[in-house]
Amino acid sequence: MNKKHKDTLLANLGARVRSLRLEAKLTVREFAEKAALSPRFINQLEAGTGNISVVGLARVGVALNRTVAELLPPPDADLTLRAEIWRLLDECDDGDLYAIRQWLISRKGHDATPRFIALIGILGAGKSTLGPALAKEAKTEFIELDYMIEEAAGMPLADIFATHGENYYRDLEHESLGRLFTTSNGCVFAPGGSIVTDSESWNLVKQRCFTIWLQATPDELMKRMKRKGNPRLMSRPSVLADMKSLLARREPLYAESQLTIRTSGKTPAKILSEILEALPS
Repeated sequence: MNKKHKDTLLANLGARVRSLRLEAKLTVREFAEKAALSPRFINQLEAGTGNISVVGLARVGVALNRTVAELLPPPDADLTLRAEIWRLLDECDDGDLYAIRQWLISRKGHDATPRFIALIGILGAGKSTLGPALAKEAKTEFIELDYMIEEAAGMPLADIFATHGENYYRDLEHESLGRLFTTSNGCVFAPGGSIVTDSESWNLVKQRCFTIWLQATPDELMKRMKRKGNPRLMSRPSVLADMKSLLARREPLYAESQLTIRTSGKTPAKILSEILEALPS
């Protein structure tokens, strides 16, 4: 590669990284911390003078919730079909990309089993019980999104809310979703029950995942929580009324899931069987 081509490549990469950083509303220092690079090098990279390693570029991708391929735009002079498609894909949102993926799967005759399966429901719905069993059947891993959020924050959920508040939790939740979809080849995962109340994150989940609502009656949920022995929750006299009120607000959103499985009065094995039977194949 001659010097002119090298300079053009680095300039295009720098402009692209800067654009994506600003889109993510990250300062240079915040971005540098996420990518484990120095602010000075980030400035050099965005200026088109920083010759980054492949490993460093991968860290930049993770920090921006992007693949490495998304960081390297074709030069303006490249008028090939693949370059044109790259530019068109760059204009697509997650909904567009999901539709394109489904079309390609159909056209190529590939397995249409969803790469990401999201178990949706309120606390006590059975996500943590059914998730590992479903992941084992699907030959993939099970991930609880709240664990990713705790790891990113370096503190338990209760401390996140007490110290930083709900908005901070929502930011971490959305970032964790982006990181999951960028770095994982697919999984069964369980987001927190309140994810449906954040339209941005909920829309992302619906666009990228096959969503399954584990529906249960308030009485059934109460029985499960009593069996698990959550004294802090169960000590509130109004816990049942509070749960009914919460479900009334959230159920219309939970119902936007692609599959609803009624779980009340059923064993985990029966519920799992119903899910497996209903999954696309």
